[in-house]
Amino acid sequence: MSSQLLHYTALLPITNSITPPPLTPSRARPPISAPQFQAFHTLSQRTHIPSHVYTHPAAILLELCTSIKELNQIIPLIIKNGLYNEHLFQTKLVSLFCNYGSPSEAFRVFETVEDKLEVFYHTLLKGYAKNSSLGDAMSFFCRMKSDGVRPVVYNFTYLLKVCGDNADLRRGKEIHAHLISSGFATNLFAMTAVVNMYAKCRQINEAYKMFDRMPERDLVSWNTIIAGYAQNGLAKIALELVIRMQEEGQKPDSITLVTLLPAVADYGSLIIGKSIHAYVLRASFESLVNISTALLDMYSKCGSVGTARLIFNRMKQKTAVSWNSMIDGYVQNEDAEEAMEIFQKMLDEGFQPTNVTIMEALHACADLGDLERGKFVHKLVDQLKLGSDVSVMNSLMSMYSKCKRVDIAAKIFKNLLGKTLVSWNTMILGYAQNGRVSEALSHFCQMQSQNMKPDSFTMVSVIPALAELSVTRQAKWIHGLVIRTCFDKNIFVMTALVDMYAKCGAVHTARKLFDMMDERHVTTWNAMIDGYGTNGLGKAAVDLFNEMEKGTIKPNDITFLCVISACSHSGLVEEGLQYFASMKEDYGLEPAMDHYGAMVDLLGRAGQLSEAWDFIQKMPMEPGITVFGAMLGACRTHKNVELGERAADKIFELNPVEGGYHVLLANIYSTASLWDKVAKVRKMMEMKGLQKTPGCSLVDLRNEVHTFYSGSTSHPQSKRIYTFLETLGDEIKAAGYVPDTNSIHDVEADVKEQLLNSHSEKLAIAFGLLNTTPGTTIHIRKNLRVCGDCHNATKYISLVTGREIIVRDMHRFHHFKNGTCSCGDYW
Repeated sequence: MSSQLLHYTALLPITNSITPPPLTPSRARPPISAPQFQAFHTLSQRTHIPSHVYTHPAAILLELCTSIKELNQIIPLIIKNGLYNEHLFQTKLVSLFCNYGSPSEAFRVFETVEDKLEVFYHTLLKGYAKNSSLGDAMSFFCRMKSDGVRPVVYNFTYLLKVCGDNADLRRGKEIHAHLISSGFATNLFAMTAVVNMYAKCRQINEAYKMFDRMPERDLVSWNTIIAGYAQNGLAKIALELVIRMQEEGQKPDSITLVTLLPAVADYGSLIIGKSIHAYVLRASFESLVNISTALLDMYSKCGSVGTARLIFNRMKQKTAVSWNSMIDGYVQNEDAEEAMEIFQKMLDEGFQPTNVTIMEALHACADLGDLERGKFVHKLVDQLKLGSDVSVMNSLMSMYSKCKRVDIAAKIFKNLLGKTLVSWNTMILGYAQNGRVSEALSHFCQMQSQNMKPDSFTMVSVIPALAELSVTRQAKWIHGLVIRTCFDKNIFVMTALVDMYAKCGAVHTARKLFDMMDERHVTTWNAMIDGYGTNGLGKAAVDLFNEMEKGTIKPNDITFLCVISACSHSGLVEEGLQYFASMKEDYGLEPAMDHYGAMVDLLGRAGQLSEAWDFIQKMPMEPGITVFGAMLGACRTHKNVELGERAADKIFELNPVEGGYHVLLANIYSTASLWDKVAKVRKMMEMKGLQKTPGCSLVDLRNEVHTFYSGSTSHPQSKRIYTFLETLGDEIKAAGYVPDTNSIHDVEADVKEQLLNSHSEKLAIAFGLLNTTPGTTIHIRKNLRVCGDCHNATKYISLVTGREIIVRDMHRFHHFKNGTCSCGDYW
């Protein structure tokens, strides 16, 4: 209790004339004196307490009361002074308990009143509507009617608001019916509440019917229907209503604009947004912080984050919401670095971050992959005691997962109380993004075992994880689950299925699903085009892209990356060059580093190494590792030592953290028999602590994944596999196969063949042939690019065994059948 309140509590008189209800008594206090009463009179005038209230000091205490704790301290004094049964105090107690969020306590007071005034009912109904469940509010409303109390208009407005906030359409209609029967069908306030209720229950057409029937409309009514359309994603109609509103003589106020600007942002119309901004300036609303915040949010969402920043910088007063909107604007416009700078500036200027601020900062750290700053934000989470905020912890898990520390994310998830569906989805996606497919699937199963039903986001997270397994059986299982859970009409889930089947080598199944979709997103087209490209069907990818151009969905930067890559894998150089030019000329899309890398790959694979090198020199940006990496790979394929060395030098200057590029250079040298330089590269790798990634191939057989490493003998069937490979080697040699031993030196010729024969994909293929019936397709996954000798050998194996063999390496699919490969030896 405040010191002022304690001071006046000591002056209350004590009387025992009225028997108090069973509440805790307090110690007696001396009666109030005339000078003390005069002090109360002076205080009442200073605090604007009405004259009919300050006639008793206890009433002044109630007026000074600021919390439920203080109220509970005052009640015993009221009881001791025999005031508990006076209507003035009963009314005030009911009102205060309701204001402090304790309608149940208010009801206890209410029940002790013998002669209940109607004001008690109205006050308590308001308390239930604001602080309790809708069921409690409705029950008391029925009690009120049964006690013969005639409802007033505000009873209905409170109840309708609760129905709208809870999206309870059934009860909302019941209240609407009571409202009509009570004679308020034409009341402006009541009908505005009805419009709001229907709008929040997503019955916007019904809301408009009610609005249209109103005999008169004020500014609040117009704002309500405009907000209804805006919040239901119908921004265009909301904008049309603003025009009509002005035609009917109502000028938009700040509430109208704050409601409208988010709708403009969702609509994505910068022109309309600028028009509203002009109105803001004419109406002198620019000094209002909520208007300025809504404007900068609108500009950010319309892609004009620079203008948003100008507004932000000019704001004389900023709130946490303003800072959050600016940080979010940079995050949404893919400028995470600037988002973090704004976040740091917010801290420097003494603003305390909210949970929204923290989530946006974590999003920025995740986009940057900046683990150190992510850990700094994590410390702020602890300092602000946000550890119990599940949304914040979900953002933390997402950040750590994207920063390649899914192990920390897993610890947070394990200790998280009150896990939500978003928590499970975040963890499943985190494992999937980090290549830990088994953990992703394990969590997916655990989630369902705990009666947590998956949503579309769950499916979109787990399906890509299964795509990485590239196992058709698993693909069919998840597809069946999608159908059983009724997500087969969800555009994003179906897009994920299209992508998954394509990555399992079942590109024809992917196309069937694609054709069956009633609606397609640009991502759907991208998945199918990329699927054709990675399966060596470049012509089909080009045809699909041409079909897309004729439709309403326009290609984006990812679409062009997919189609150029498809051209690259199929030797369609002219088409690829054409699409690269069209990207900027016809669609206004600026090529990024990945597009330049794809173009170098396109030219390099086709043997146009000089043209590829010239292309790199003319790039408008500094070439990155992906560009020089594509050049180095092409030099290896076409055995160009000079350009390979140049590309490698550039790569090493950029300091890659993996040894793959060193291995590529060593392979170029070994093909040219430059063994001294091979040794030099290997020495360089040792000095840098880099290691060659061991070749690994996997084959799925009867619900079990079998893993083979080059030269390994750990598999239970190793002896049988190597024996079979010797026999198979003789058969394919008889059919024309010649081992490519040029990359191996310092050993005898027969040992070279033995080393080639122990490559991981050959071991996996032999295992598959030995353990499946004739005619069964063999599916192999490899973590690296298929080597030239294995590619050639697999063609002959498919010929002599009559089997189809599908090999998915790190870049693409190879479908081997009858002695040929789908890539046309162009990979």
